This record gives sequence, structure tokens and C-alpha cells, in this order.
Amino acid sequence: MTSVPPPGGRMDIAGKTVSRLGLGTMRLTGPGIWGDPADRDQALTVLSDAVHTHGITHIDTADAYGPHTVEHLIKDALHPYPDNLLIATKVGFARPAPDTWTPHGHPVYLRASVEASLRRLGVERLDLCYLHRIDPEVPLADQLGTLAALRDEGKIGHIGISKVTSADVERARNQITVAAVQNVLNIRDRSDPVVELCRTSDIPYIPYRPSTPAPR
Repeated sequence: MTSVPPPGGRMDIAGKTVSRLGLGTMRLTGPGIWGDPADRDQALTVLSDAVHTHGITHIDTADAYGPHTVEHLIKDALHPYPDNLLIATKVGFARPAPDTWTPHGHPVYLRASVEASLRRLGVERLDLCYLHRIDPEVPLADQLGTLAALRDEGKIGHIGISKVTSADVERARNQITVAAVQNVLNIRDRSDPVVELCRTSDIPYIPYRPSTPAPR
């Protein structure tokens, strides 16, 4: 367990108190968020130093990064994991090619994705699992219901949602306890109304790509 003070202070999310500053891992891949990074050893060092040197206790990843590449890297760099480390991953995005992202919320796909992430990360339960994108072709109730069933089976600890509107958050809250929301919020665009909804609803809001706009 690291004794380094957490950067940015602390926050509570998914049953843990973690560093407010987390490590996003999307870029620990090849071009187009595809395949292995150019320097695998350097990527492993980035992960290890973040946790063991800089006090980061919140790592964010997704099965779509690579795809699958970064979850393998996290395990290789950090397993066995410190007790205070929160690893959040995401499911629901298929990756047919570099720079290509396709929402895929079919219950069979989501279940298979969660179970594969468990194996890649070397854990029995995902601390926090986001629905990476809402698939407009599948009822949201079916997508969230699948994740809720996996939570009830002990394979997911907490469920989050990503790139959502206020209406999406309210629909999700009617079915599950939303443990976190992850949306784009950055120095060029600070207008996301979901921030205020999360504040008043006591839902952790996790901004991604905080320094630059992000299309996904």
C-alpha cells in the first residue's frame, strides 16, 4: 500500500476512498487506440509509477482500449493489486478496426465482455463497471439489467454509465444505483448539465479528457 499522499485529495467512489486524480489509460495502446503500445515496458512503468510512486489509487480503463490491451497491461504491471486501488473498466463498445467504435449493448455481448475483463484483470469482481455507451438499438433496461444481474452474481461491485445526458441518468436511476457518471468535461467545454445533476444527486462525476475535447 502506498504511503504517498493522494494527488488532488480524496473522493469516495464505488465503496472506496481514492485519489481524486485518477489515471486514464486509453493512450497506453498503439495508434488508433489499437494494439500494443510502441514501448510496452514504458507503459508498464507508467502504470506502476502512478500507483506506487505518485499515490494514484483510481485507474480507469475499458475492454475497448486495444481492444483488451490495457487490461492485460494493468494486470502485468500491478497484480496483485493494493487493497486501496480502484480499477474501473467499461464494456459495451465493439472495436472492429482502429479508430472505429461501435456501441454494442446486447445482453449476451455485455455478459461475455464482463467475464472476459475479469479474466484479463485477474480478479473475481470488477470494482466499478461502466456501460461505455448506451446502444440505441437495445433497450436501456436490457443493458442495465444485464449489468445488474452480474452485480447480483458478485461479478461487478458497482455500475456506472458513460457519455450520457441528464435524461439518461434519470432513466438509469429508475433501474439501478448509479455509482458514477463519466462524461467529457474539459478546459474548452465546461457546460455539461449532468455535473449539476450529479452534484445534487450525490453521484460521483468523473470527467474524461479534461484538457482536450474528445469525440468519444
